[in-house]
Amino acid sequence: MTIPHRHTYFLALLLVPLLSCLAHADSPQPAAADIARADADYVLQGEFSGEISTKQPKSRRLALQIKALGNGTFEAAQYSGGLPGTRPRSQSTVRLMGKRNAEFLVLSGGPWAVFVRPDHCLLIDPNGNQVGRLDRVQRKSPTLGVEPPKNAVVLFDGSDTDQFDNARMTDDGLLMEGADLRPMFQDFNLHIEFMLPYMPKAAGQNRANSGVYLQSRYELQILDSFAMEPRNNGCGGLYTFRQPDVNMCFPPLTWQTYDIKFTAPRWASDGKKIKNARITIWHNGVKIHKKVELPHPTGRGKPEEPTLLPITFQNHGNPVRFRNIWIVDRGATRPGKFPLRNKAAN
Repeated sequence: MTIPHRHTYFLALLLVPLLSCLAHADSPQPAAADIARADADYVLQGEFSGEISTKQPKSRRLALQIKALGNGTFEAAQYSGGLPGTRPRSQSTVRLMGKRNAEFLVLSGGPWAVFVRPDHCLLIDPNGNQVGRLDRVQRKSPTLGVEPPKNAVVLFDGSDTDQFDNARMTDDGLLMEGADLRPMFQDFNLHIEFMLPYMPKAAGQNRANSGVYLQSRYELQILDSFAMEPRNNGCGGLYTFRQPDVNMCFPPLTWQTYDIKFTAPRWASDGKKIKNARITIWHNGVKIHKKVELPHPTGRGKPEEPTLLPITFQNHGNPVRFRNIWIVDRGATRPGKFPLRNKAAN
């Protein structure tokens, strides 16, 4: 499809003022913990992927992650090769910015303008030619909704909070942030499902913040870092210590998974540590940390010592929700295959 040249002038007028419109309020709006409370920008946020045709002999795959910043403003990350976590490994190449106009969004900052509607994006070059179409993608973690194995301890299934201290549950059976696990474990495989609230006007560590503190000492960060480069203080990061190999954060109000294989440090009889803790983590089914040694606590973790401490779900004041939490105690039973895949999702 070719856009008539008489529309090119209109296109230019539409794109020029975008950068001046991108400032958003400093104070975050209240968090939306469900789609019914989200604003009009929410339907334009998300992931898009498709093929584009340029002067190169073959078409190539391109993907976008678009996130809302409040008051109709947006930011996007453009990836060549596909979305993060796909193979061959995608690469972020361009950052785009844009402003919503009624029911659609226009992004600029790259070699083409991107017209975004809820279900697709059109890429238009400076001559008014369509060079590609990207369709909305709604990814689902392959470990989402897996049934706990027979040797697992079910920590939370929506029926009660008996396995936790300081725990609160929503009316629809979700665990709220700020809970402390009562039983304590040394070596374990842990499955967690979580949902980030939608907080478009918030930024940095104020955007859907929580965390999982393993043995109260090692924090696996939870944060809305969708459409960002991997960071050690972003989602999937071992807080302040190591960034994930790939940022697998899905958009807010989407269920996500952490599958964590943790091996505790080892101690001598005199209290001296003789081996560091080790951890492997899958975020939404993609391995983001592989056998990483933890030489010391991360974030605000408590000091290391032989005494076991509970797993905690941090309360940072944002309504992060949890469900389907179970653990396999590798010291008490044969662990079996981990993580588990949801066959129904294939």
